[in-house]
Amino acid sequence: MRALVTTLLALTLLSGFVAAEEVENSPARWEKTIAGFEAKDREEPVAPGGVLFLGSSSIRMWELGKWFPGLPVLNRGFGGSEISDSLYYVDRIVLPYKPSAIVFYAGDNDIARDKSPETVTEDFKKLATKVWEHLPETRILFIGIKPSTARWNLYPEMKKVNEAIRAMAQSEPRLVLVDVESVMLGEDGLPRQEFLQKDGLHMTDAGYAAWTKLVSPLLPAPAAG
Repeated sequence: MRALVTTLLALTLLSGFVAAEEVENSPARWEKTIAGFEAKDREEPVAPGGVLFLGSSSIRMWELGKWFPGLPVLNRGFGGSEISDSLYYVDRIVLPYKPSAIVFYAGDNDIARDKSPETVTEDFKKLATKVWEHLPETRILFIGIKPSTARWNLYPEMKKVNEAIRAMAQSEPRLVLVDVESVMLGEDGLPRQEFLQKDGLHMTDAGYAAWTKLVSPLLPAPAAG
């Protein structure tokens, strides 16, 4: 009897660990963050037709009011997220805003968590398809996965995603690949340190200035006055 009780207890603990791990690795881990976005929307309703910035920490940390003054921009980045997370919550943090354009950055974390370039690309295709199913006029600006010192060993896999999105954009006029590699690599072919924080991963103001210069011409002109 004691052995049976011990076995049942072990199975219970194991199932608890498995359930916790499933939540940790699933989009459900972002529920509190997404609910926070929705609460903010109820307090400050968002006018449709603006520019939605969506994705992981490189989006979340982008001070949009500073870099895009006069534009109706909305930041819905959540740090640590993967493309599949944005896909999971698209009905709640994309479609309600009816954005005229989406500036999207993710894929960094996906590759770092051992997803294949093919899986990452397919996740983005599903996201884009979902958006265009409901918002056929919305343009999507996919900021290419950036080269960074912290994940330099993974960059060959990240480049495969960028090239796949580039190929997709060639036959899809609503999609643009924003090539950040051209500005983020130095003459030595390595990531420019002034664009990255001390962690070698997150962006500095200089990095955001370079990104803004690439993205701005692709967005509507700021409102006059």
